[in-house]
Amino acid sequence: MSDCPSLAQAAPTTRQDALPLAGLLALACAGFITILTEAMPAGLLPQMSVGLGVSPALVGQLVTLYALGSLLAAIPLTLWTRSWRRRPLLLVAIGGFALVNSVTALSSHYGLTLVARFFAGVFAGLLWALLAGYASRMVAPHLQGRAIAVAMLGAPLALSLGVPAGTFLGTAVGWRLSFAIMTGLTLLLLVWARWQLPDFAGEPAEKRLGLRQVLTLPGIRPVLWVTLTYVLAHNILYTYIAPLLEPAGIAADIDRVLLVFGLAALLSIWLTGVWIDRWLRVLLLISCALFALSALALALWISSPAVIYITVAAWGLAFGGLPALLQTALAKSAGPSADAAQSMLVTVWNLGIAGGGLAGGLLLQGLGVGSFAWAVIGLLVLALLTTVQARHLR
Repeated sequence: MSDCPSLAQAAPTTRQDALPLAGLLALACAGFITILTEAMPAGLLPQMSVGLGVSPALVGQLVTLYALGSLLAAIPLTLWTRSWRRRPLLLVAIGGFALVNSVTALSSHYGLTLVARFFAGVFAGLLWALLAGYASRMVAPHLQGRAIAVAMLGAPLALSLGVPAGTFLGTAVGWRLSFAIMTGLTLLLLVWARWQLPDFAGEPAEKRLGLRQVLTLPGIRPVLWVTLTYVLAHNILYTYIAPLLEPAGIAADIDRVLLVFGLAALLSIWLTGVWIDRWLRVLLLISCALFALSALALALWISSPAVIYITVAAWGLAFGGLPALLQTALAKSAGPSADAAQSMLVTVWNLGIAGGGLAGGLLLQGLGVGSFAWAVIGLLVLALLTTVQARHLR
């Protein structure tokens, strides 16, 4: 991959030779709030079901509508706002979460809550399209990967620690107050982001590439293909982790299993941040291979609790750094069109989530939980072959 001189020329006065941690952590907190907002209804199904007067299955659709909003909005909204200055646009995306979480906290009508959740997904799609490009613009080219890794910390932290904490909080103080607390935290983040983040100009009209032109840039399509296959594989397992644990007799220990996954993912992010700017392609190859080997162990010893725990740890180690790897690869390949490229990644990632849930359900009903590992191995072989052939990555 090139070092993107065009990006370096875009804002020479804002680049730093050291990581601006306060600003990057503000971006990470934005990602944390995004993921926590998305996942909280899943942990508060019974309480929200009673509060809104609908079935738990209908409360589950609050997560579906969120994903749908991200899927539909990421690309068109990012393209429409390419001329906007970056910091005001990012603040709009963050502020949107304060609005939609306030509506969720106050609403007693299921329909209104659905609308709020859809727009939460819209703001999330925009925010995730901005984060990697924003982080890469804040540092010198040789630190772009590390900066993106720090900015991506929020997602695994939210999944491993934030969602259980949010569920505990919702049980203790009620789901409405939980969403109200999220609003308060978002308002504090707005102040922090305005204070710590530099501003950048939007993309000049004469330099803007069309969506098809961005898609044909070297490296874009391989990265998107790896994203689709890998995220499909991940979500087949992650969505149906409970039935996956049944053959080993540890379905009741799902919280411990997910904690092991989350802690391993955090270690992965740290390791990725250390090596990403020197060994991007090697790390992506290791990630695909390690996940494939984990799936093979599941296929062969799915009834062993010890193997399950070891496998889940290896899987978390493989997956944790993946978002930073893919977003760094895409940012460097796309150059000044990084935000448009990232919006494609957001869309493909959400397709992978939806497709993994659908494919896993079909496999579970048709062939049983034992088929998961072999489907995952097949998908990861495709991702691994694409990465091997993408020799321009470095």
